[in-house]
Amino acid sequence: MKRHTARTLLAAGGLAASAALVLTGCGSGFDDSGSGGASGELTSSDDALTIMIGSSGDAETKAVTDAVAAWSKDSGVDAKVVAATDLTQQLSQGFAAGSPPDLFYLSTEALAGYADNGSLKAYGDQLSNKDDFYPSLVKNFTIGDEFYCAPKDFSTLQLVINKGLWEAAGLTEADIPTTWDELADVSAKLTSGSTKGLVFSGEYQRVGAFMAQAGGRLVSEDGTKAEADSDANVEALTYVQTHLKDGSFAFAADVGAGWGGEAFGKQLGAMTIEGNWITGALGDYPDVDPLIVELPAGPGGKGTLQFTNCWGMAADSPNQKAALDLVEYLTTAEQQLAFSKAFGPMPSVQSAADEWKSENPDLEAFLAGSDYAQGVPTNKGITDVLSDFNAQLESLKTGDPTAILTSVQTNLEGIVG
Repeated sequence: MKRHTARTLLAAGGLAASAALVLTGCGSGFDDSGSGGASGELTSSDDALTIMIGSSGDAETKAVTDAVAAWSKDSGVDAKVVAATDLTQQLSQGFAAGSPPDLFYLSTEALAGYADNGSLKAYGDQLSNKDDFYPSLVKNFTIGDEFYCAPKDFSTLQLVINKGLWEAAGLTEADIPTTWDELADVSAKLTSGSTKGLVFSGEYQRVGAFMAQAGGRLVSEDGTKAEADSDANVEALTYVQTHLKDGSFAFAADVGAGWGGEAFGKQLGAMTIEGNWITGALGDYPDVDPLIVELPAGPGGKGTLQFTNCWGMAADSPNQKAALDLVEYLTTAEQQLAFSKAFGPMPSVQSAADEWKSENPDLEAFLAGSDYAQGVPTNKGITDVLSDFNAQLESLKTGDPTAILTSVQTNLEGIVG
């Protein structure tokens, strides 16, 4: 589940809105069986399964391929993993042609579009391990009262500190920030020469953590009301703007980096805000020693954002019973821990938590965030709204936070409710 920028976030391991638009009106090629729709009984046949993934690299592709092969050998059902070069395009082409993969990576942002046109099988309530998933993840993939698909992994955003630069600035463990004021203070102390105190991507998928800490959100928790222009969100953007202006904060693009992890690795930022995928990327920067702690609380308390994908199942799949069995296998605690060791994702099942923390003591802050993290809104059309919001955030330093959020509010009202 490696995501470097918001643009990658919306595409890698997930599906963009454009793909959902392509799928609108696509028929269900196997509906003649009488059981291939979005709800109801699962289809069953001798057909092989195709699993399409948006891989972060060779390690993820190998881990998933090996796991599917082990399940296939045990179950007797042939199964093939396809590592898409462009998941959005290849998946939309498969649906348009009436031959989609049986299982595929699906992002929260894409869920509503695919569910709305009947492309997805809502199988979540049929999972034998349904109650093991973190409730917040189940909510991410639930529309109305239908739990669509099994969360395959997740991460929250937390604060990543460069230990070397921290100590060089005379800071100690006692200085780890727990409030916005403290974050501003240490950011100023860490700002020196070409190094900014805190560098992160200038996008909702990072800035939104401050909104959550202020007590704000884009859409109400039940998904029925736009709340972008709240006082809490104005306070959050104003706080970020203040420290962009004083030079202790910076957006990654403004220091010549593609994302916060690159800025951190190149020591253009002494701290960044990222998810657990940063650990793999820092392999390219062996001289940087990271310390990962929870983000400081804001006026509204602790807050962060959560990102996840699920195992989407095609409504057109002729062998949904086998696909469900495979999903249950891939989401066991044992298999998710194996994935974690292989390529870094955080397990989506609670039964894996203790062992994962034992094996990853330096990453516990990411799991702690699951208790208070907000998910990205799942309303149909949210991807376009976020793209516009991100374009406006790029100029937050010189912009008007209230005007930006008023624009986002108008856009959200067009898709919410």
